[in-house]
Amino acid sequence: MEYRSLGRTDLRVSSICLGTMTWGQQNTEAEGHEQMDYAFEQGVNFLDTAELYSIPPKPETQGSTERIIGNWMKARGNRDKVILASKVCGRNGLTWFRDGAKPTLSRAHIRDAIEKSLKRLQTDYIDLYQLHSPDRHVTLWGSNPTIYRHPEPAPDEVPIEETLGALQELVQEGKVRHVGLSNETAWGTTRFVAAAEAGKGPRVVSIQNAYNLLNRTFEVNLAEVAMREQVGLLVYSPLAQGYLTGKYQKGARPAGARTTLFKRGDRYETPGAEEAIDAYLAIAREAGMDPATLAIAFATTRCFVTSNIIGATTMEQLKVDIAAADVAISPELEEKIDAVHQWRGNPCP
Repeated sequence: MEYRSLGRTDLRVSSICLGTMTWGQQNTEAEGHEQMDYAFEQGVNFLDTAELYSIPPKPETQGSTERIIGNWMKARGNRDKVILASKVCGRNGLTWFRDGAKPTLSRAHIRDAIEKSLKRLQTDYIDLYQLHSPDRHVTLWGSNPTIYRHPEPAPDEVPIEETLGALQELVQEGKVRHVGLSNETAWGTTRFVAAAEAGKGPRVVSIQNAYNLLNRTFEVNLAEVAMREQVGLLVYSPLAQGYLTGKYQKGARPAGARTTLFKRGDRYETPGAEEAIDAYLAIAREAGMDPATLAIAFATTRCFVTSNIIGATTMEQLKVDIAAADVAISPELEEKIDAVHQWRGNPCP
């Protein structure tokens, strides 16, 4: 397992991060504990969660994933060996997080979120506390969010400086070690960096956005920001919600799979997506690779990536995903992948 610097900090995180959002719905607590045990045996030292999880978000399961992680760390007595990342909700319309109010990234809402997360996680601090999405109006959940649907700021938009100031208080109190972004734009990332350099709060050390063979839009603007400002990418959805494994091709809906259960895969069913997936599956077959191995290895080996967040609902999937950390992308494979990308572009941004 390779370990990489988290931004400009002294933390070294594994190149594979264990994602946890299925724990509490698709996975039981016992299965979550089994996954963490195995991942840490393989050298993973990095867990990513959020107050929002498990997914899909529901009031009755909100916070379940953090509770599962907290119980595991307490049972194993290994908090000091875990680099723990969680997230505070950005602006959204879900009211069960803030006792009936819609979440924003205001000082009061961030304070409410951190106290609840620390209690569920049974810890005094979070190593990396991320803003799950901007407070600004943007079109979310792409690796390069846009404003084309919401060009006007919200009337109560929280200034970046206020959000950073609230995070600074948490750092000073020892409740947060470092801060990061998620689902953020190039403009937003540079504004956070500039505000920190102006003394308005802590410097962000990472950005967690979607990135995979079907969605390489992070490369357009954000990759240079990530490299030059040392705000490395924490990849989410490297398997495109499982679509890059081929299990949904030709309309297949395997029992127990996320899209089968929740019908949340529209993003990966856009025009041209199936043809692009077929092409990547063919590359994997020719290389004698599991398609998941190819997709994960591709994301992990990009120069702007700090860690690749993988998620699994079975131990078999988890073993394949973690083993991909040791796989290199040869120049020949790189050429074949880029040829498909040139032909198909980003069908699922």
